[in-house]
Amino acid sequence: MHMPLKAISALLSYPTKELMQAGPELKDALQQGDLLQAKTLKALDKLIDTLASSDIYDLQETYVTLFDRSKTLSLNLFEHVHGESRDRGGAMVDLVENYRAAGFEPQSTELPDHLPVLLEFLAMRPIEEAREVLADAAHILEGIAVRLGRRESGYAPVFVALAQISGAESDKKALAALLAIKDDDPNDLEALDEVWEESAVTFAPDPNAGCPQVRDMLTQMDTPRNQPPSALN
Repeated sequence: MHMPLKAISALLSYPTKELMQAGPELKDALQQGDLLQAKTLKALDKLIDTLASSDIYDLQETYVTLFDRSKTLSLNLFEHVHGESRDRGGAMVDLVENYRAAGFEPQSTELPDHLPVLLEFLAMRPIEEAREVLADAAHILEGIAVRLGRRESGYAPVFVALAQISGAESDKKALAALLAIKDDDPNDLEALDEVWEESAVTFAPDPNAGCPQVRDMLTQMDTPRNQPPSALN
């Protein structure tokens, strides 16, 4: 298992008291496999220390403001690819089917394209395959990192870390298109209501739908030799 991916999945999850207390284990996990540069590890250590020392309610409010109330920072990757088009429903089904075909059953109430869920999966895959999937989403990851950097958020280094693990440069044209979308203002509740007033996503098979990059990469993966872990050890 690639423990840095497992640890990053935890860091991008909704803050809990258990996460706040897992600092030493997270720091140790991030150093395994020599996947991350020393500068990035230092920045991630700072985030972990912030999680450990902050008020739990402040942490949760910050998390919700960043990732749940802002589409441009959404941790649901297909949000950045399909938005709320009908293609997104087919992509979700494809992704779930690929998870199950590889012997992985997500133990989460989150959508299958939720980044922490995908990272849980990739943590068990061969590192070359994990890197290819992250490379396909490199422009999304870099776009989120740039937006978080503008807000001086401690979560920005998490996305820098994922870019380092992928070893790929993002598609500059695709990145520019993402960054051309205006940042959501989480404090403008009226505007947020308009942004989130959307049609329901239909989860029905559609052979012509899906994210071609992530979906196609997942369909090429071999059956895993190990069962997925239930938690970070």
